Amino acid sequence: MNDAPKYKRVLIKLSGEAMMGEMGFGIDPNVVLNVADEIAEVHALGVELGIVIGGGNIFRGIRAKAIDMDRVTADHMGMLATVINSLALQDSLEKRGLETRVLSAIEIRQVAEPLIRRRALRHLEQGRVVIFAAGTGNPYFSTDTAAALRAMEIHAEILMKGTKVGGLYTSDPETNPEAERINRITYLKVLERRLRVMDATAITTCMDNNLPILIFNLRKQGNMIKAVSGEQIGSLISM
Repeated sequence: MNDAPKYKRVLIKLSGEAMMGEMGFGIDPNVVLNVADEIAEVHALGVELGIVIGGGNIFRGIRAKAIDMDRVTADHMGMLATVINSLALQDSLEKRGLETRVLSAIEIRQVAEPLIRRRALRHLEQGRVVIFAAGTGNPYFSTDTAAALRAMEIHAEILMKGTKVGGLYTSDPETNPEAERINRITYLKVLERRLRVMDATAITTCMDNNLPILIFNLRKQGNMIKAVSGEQIGSLISM
């Protein structure tokens, strides 16, 4: 492993589903503890970290639409689910001595700071881990898109998405054992082949701003620190 990290400032996107482990719903405390340990190791290298967490382990607005719930209401509920996940991760990180701030795109001052870009940048410069909650603050946009936007706003060098699989595959590895991992691919190929690793808006945003995306297995211990150190893991999406 390299002595120095390859990246100085990173935006990490954690899927809500990854937070529930094998539970099927909610937050698995052991998963949160493991993720916090990984983040602490990365932070110890001097990497400035922004984090976006999904809310799919608690509530997904797009699923609620299928039961005839108003989409805007459902999406707002999904945003609040990300706040719950963010607070859980903040608690674990602070127990490890890491100064952490949750910034919410929906104003909820009793539990999180309002999302102000300059404040986020100041926190990062001060060595604090910044968790961006409540997505974009707008319905109809995913937390993937929120991650891409926040990465641009804080001038992150790369967007790293931690999932329950090892990267991009030619087909679903959970249903097809012969699926092959794609180590490197362009944004356009991802869009053309409709690979469902992130939504099209997020991919396009990263493409327009030449922000590389790394998809890696969050469940494999040590992957996060390998990723920021520049080791070849997962799948890299770039020009």
